[in-house]
Amino acid sequence: MAETTTWLTPESAERLKAELAELEGPARVDIAKKIEAAREEGDLKENGGYHAAKDEQGKIEARIRQLTELLRTATIGEPPESHGVVEVGTVVTANIAGDDSTFLLGSREIADGSDLDVYPATSPLGQAILGLEIGQETSYAAPSGKQITVRIVAVETYTG
Repeated sequence: MAETTTWLTPESAERLKAELAELEGPARVDIAKKIEAAREEGDLKENGGYHAAKDEQGKIEARIRQLTELLRTATIGEPPESHGVVEVGTVVTANIAGDDSTFLLGSREIADGSDLDVYPATSPLGQAILGLEIGQETSYAAPSGKQITVRIVAVETYTG
């Protein structure tokens, strides 16, 4: 699986499809009604309700585009079984700059409702550890430019 591929469990894909259906249907109708009602109030330049509704419409349309693209390009399937190698969709325990941290490597959309932290494979940390095995160590540059040392402690199958 390429490191830029988004992996989703079947459950997370269904949840996102339901959210998309809600946004494309009832949410669009509702925001259109709000905009029309605000338009009928008069002068649009100083109409706070109109501008708030238009902002909300923009957010809805952006989320629709995001979900459509995500679902179009995602790999949907069961979590990859852990073989001790860091892959997209695995739960990683790593010692990062001296502190142990456990997180899911993948998309935030997978772990919705979970307490797990999520790091994308495209993040500096994700890029540094992708493909490493338990016990291996590497470092990556933080946004500040500081080099941060990372040692892989455990790699587990994500169970949702």
